[in-house]
Amino acid sequence: MSYERHGRGGGYRRRHRDRDDWDDRRREQQETPDDKLKIAIIKLGEVDPIEELPRLEQQIRDHLPRNIPILSEAFRIGVTEQPYKSPFYAALLRLLYNPSATNTSEETPLGRLVLEDFWKGFQSYLDKVAWRETRLCIHFFAHLTVAGLVSVDSLLTLLRSFTAVLDEFGVSHGRAKRAALCAGEGLIIAGSVLKAHNPDSIDEIINAIQAFNDTTTNLKWLVSPTTPVSAQTVQHESTSELLETLLNVLNHLNQSDFNDVTTCFPQPYKNSSDLDNSSFIPYDLPLVLVPPEVIELDPLSSDSGEDVSIKKEEWPEFFVRLFPNDVSPDPNTPAGYIIRTALLDIVDIFEVNRKECARLLLEYPKWNLPGTFKPKPGAPTTVEPTPGKDWQLESTIIECVLGIYLLLPESPKKSIYYTALITELCKLSPSTVGPAVGKSIRKLYQLTSDGLDVESARRFAEWFAVHMSNFGFQWVWKEWIPDLNLTVQHPKRAFMRRAVEFEIRLAYHERIMKTLPEPMQSPDAYVISDEAPGPAYDYDDPTNPHHESAASILNLFRGRAKVEDVIAHLDTLKASLESADDGVNPDTILRSMVVQSLLQIGSRSFSHFLNAIERYLALLRNLAGNNNGAKADILTAAAAFWRHNRQMVSIVFDKLMQYQIVDPTDVAAWTFVNGVTVGQLAELAGPLNLSAFEWDLLRGAIDKANGRVTIARRKVAALKKEDDDARGRVKAKADDTMEVDAEKAETVAAPETDSPQLQSALKAFSSLIKEQKAVLSRTLEGFVSCLAPSPDEPRANPHSRTVVSEDAWENRANWGRDEWNAWETWGWCRQFCRVYSPYLRMYNETLYTISLAKFEKSTDPAGETLKSIWSTATGQDA
Repeated sequence: MSYERHGRGGGYRRRHRDRDDWDDRRREQQETPDDKLKIAIIKLGEVDPIEELPRLEQQIRDHLPRNIPILSEAFRIGVTEQPYKSPFYAALLRLLYNPSATNTSEETPLGRLVLEDFWKGFQSYLDKVAWRETRLCIHFFAHLTVAGLVSVDSLLTLLRSFTAVLDEFGVSHGRAKRAALCAGEGLIIAGSVLKAHNPDSIDEIINAIQAFNDTTTNLKWLVSPTTPVSAQTVQHESTSELLETLLNVLNHLNQSDFNDVTTCFPQPYKNSSDLDNSSFIPYDLPLVLVPPEVIELDPLSSDSGEDVSIKKEEWPEFFVRLFPNDVSPDPNTPAGYIIRTALLDIVDIFEVNRKECARLLLEYPKWNLPGTFKPKPGAPTTVEPTPGKDWQLESTIIECVLGIYLLLPESPKKSIYYTALITELCKLSPSTVGPAVGKSIRKLYQLTSDGLDVESARRFAEWFAVHMSNFGFQWVWKEWIPDLNLTVQHPKRAFMRRAVEFEIRLAYHERIMKTLPEPMQSPDAYVISDEAPGPAYDYDDPTNPHHESAASILNLFRGRAKVEDVIAHLDTLKASLESADDGVNPDTILRSMVVQSLLQIGSRSFSHFLNAIERYLALLRNLAGNNNGAKADILTAAAAFWRHNRQMVSIVFDKLMQYQIVDPTDVAAWTFVNGVTVGQLAELAGPLNLSAFEWDLLRGAIDKANGRVTIARRKVAALKKEDDDARGRVKAKADDTMEVDAEKAETVAAPETDSPQLQSALKAFSSLIKEQKAVLSRTLEGFVSCLAPSPDEPRANPHSRTVVSEDAWENRANWGRDEWNAWETWGWCRQFCRVYSPYLRMYNETLYTISLAKFEKSTDPAGETLKSIWSTATGQDA
């Protein structure tokens, strides 16, 4: 008899649940007193930082035994991960300098011990070239200098060590920019005491930054988000460049002897009593030398045959302004620059937790001076608005987030992070953030017709669609109905099409159709297609002359026929097509029928598509062969099948490249010849041009080639290391053997040749290098043929030359379809050169000779513009 109880009562479950919870709590790591103190320091200001400072000071003093490394680590975490608290940490450290009741006059102040250990952490950041942490520590040192804890001379020496970076030979723009920010922002905070001590040093630092900034003029025009195609001057109405704003702020403060700084951020350490000057000695920051940039070498053959390293190119940072100065602060003013820097630091640091980031952004006024931002609706007004301030917090935050999201050529973080962050902000405060988002959308929409860069406009459309999907796709489209009278290729109408296309990807066609007003639903409006995205099997129509032939191929695929049987059937069909002699290339028709039938089988789902491709991979490779025309036919058939769903065109092309049915060069060549004929506006396609769709295809092809080279390079490096290790082991064994028996040493001699695996990898690597160079060359040639074609070239756009003049840009209100087509193509050419500048620089000599050398003695305005873009992107004009 079994006495096992198969059912248990609720009391039993509760008792054992409580016991399990107790076991879990016992297994949890218990916080030590050191940990509790560290957390208390990091959480300074959860309620009111000013009121918490004396209590936290006493808690630190009462903690025994003292653990200086724990204290300094807490300060470092607070300063580098919560930089908006730096003034209050400086005030806390200032309090720790005060002698306690038990201190003797000879005892080192607790604050000094913490500061000395804090410096060790700063030195480690500097050694690792951790620029963000280094810059934020300099902020802290600058506050401490104003508080009198750090000597003025040592801070000046520290700032000069960073301006020395600007004079390095061949310094990269990214390294120089970060060094300039370290020196310039430290000067903003501590400028008042620095100028009183040594006025000439202020001019020295500012002049050093200005001198470097003057050398970046040629870089700026290529990444400004609102610059006309060929203008060498940057428009400032709706943009602000980072170093330009820094210099404007420094010059403004220098003229006022840095008196305006007191109205820009809190300085709570000034409320402390004066230190005893008879016994107090300010801390001298040790001398430092900024180490060189850390570069991981990746050997890659260049035109010169030398090994080079692939390093992402860094450009000047242009931020889009969305609101007037009475709504959001002007970054060219001290307060505006400090606020934007603080908000951008929060966005950068808290990428790992977007919800926490959104909360901290909305709580930022707590860490700023009262009266800087308008109070929340319904909140009691306890502080009078500060004249010249009283800005809208939510508008300022949205402007900062969208500004960094739209940075060219790429945003620092993944686009989805910024999109999700704005969504979280809307969820936390919908009544205040929602209107700011709406105003931002309207401003960016207006900027599309004022020269907003095509890449920025594409990202804007993507963010708009994702944001609408999070809030029921609710938007007042009727506001934009009058813009339907603009030419069909106008940027405003292009934005509508792209935004709706992205929305359909996130929902479905019928739902998005219902959100649009009736005038936009018409096919003649070219906002949304009248058909839902789906396959378009050309041979499904019984009236098609090849309907029966295609049906026979489709049935073979459905029956999972062997590849050999399908090829035999295709040979039979080819013979019948040749006998028909209807003027159509039978090979082209066969490729079209095979590809479309195979895609029809795989159209049910993505897994069906992959299974179909993998099952008949040999058939597709047989159709493609080594014939470029055959590969172009395959791409054309695939694009025609998915002409109502351009996203699937990109996906299918990617898989065809992945399975090596076509090469990236084939996709690039096809895009410039046939890409414009795909999609909703195929019937309106005039002279050859590129839109965001064609750019996506080009980007996919180039990234595929670059990715293959990267993988092959890593494989070669790993195999080389294995060979070197093997040679080292053999050599070591040989050395040991020689000591015992010299005759046996020959039997263990290290091999002089590479292993077969390495030789094979090197051969593949060389082949992929040629492919990479070929796709870059073909892309550049395609842009040249689009933008500076010969007069007799078919489908040449006669306006590709005229739109590069500033006079034509001023007359853009009268532009038609062809002018806007040419303008957009110029924009994607600029983006190609910006994004892939490290690769273009490697093959500069070859690519220039093939595509641009013919413009050396030409006065063609299009050729001159192409050379300017190329020279800037490859660093020849930097």
